[in-house]
Amino acid sequence: MSKLHQARFFTTVNELHTLPVGNLPEIAFAGRSNAGKSSAINTLCNQKRLAFASKTPGRTQHINYFGIYANDELLAYLVDLPGYGYAAVGEGTRSHWNEILSTYLQTRQNLVGLILIVDCRRGLTDLDQQMIEWFGVTKKPIHILLTKSDKQTFSENRDLLNRISEQVKQFASLSISVQLFSSTKRVGIQESDTLIQKWLFQESK
Repeated sequence: MSKLHQARFFTTVNELHTLPVGNLPEIAFAGRSNAGKSSAINTLCNQKRLAFASKTPGRTQHINYFGIYANDELLAYLVDLPGYGYAAVGEGTRSHWNEILSTYLQTRQNLVGLILIVDCRRGLTDLDQQMIEWFGVTKKPIHILLTKSDKQTFSENRDLLNRISEQVKQFASLSISVQLFSSTKRVGIQESDTLIQKWLFQESK
């Protein structure tokens, strides 16, 4: 059984000074509103309601920490960042969270990698590339999950993989990997689970 299946809610954070203390490794999940971030987290953790998607896209404006445990020992965190890119969010709120997210991504020492959730039907947007740029200064790895791949044909997904592989070449100095994923059809779970556990627990292997 995957260690991720032992995940459970740990805390909600609204300001950087309330981030969990200590040196446990953490992986952040980021993505546009409605890209399938909550579904991806729930699927990877084999749970139905661990991460919640707001009924109003863009309204979830906090950072959720999920702890990964083994025999009640806290080992690591999965971090669910607020969705971005929803027009109905006011400029003040957007600027506030842009500052928090960029600071978190660039300065959080415990952060070992970023999972970027991208709806395969939208492809890699300017905002997604901004997230890569923010996190890229750390030189830590980025893994792009192309969610909802079941909504496209095999040839469409193949073309998308090729297109995004070309797009990320502009970030040649960074370690960026890309894969197809579907929570509905359970596509790509093993690949992403293996990568996440490698990032979090590589020192213990």
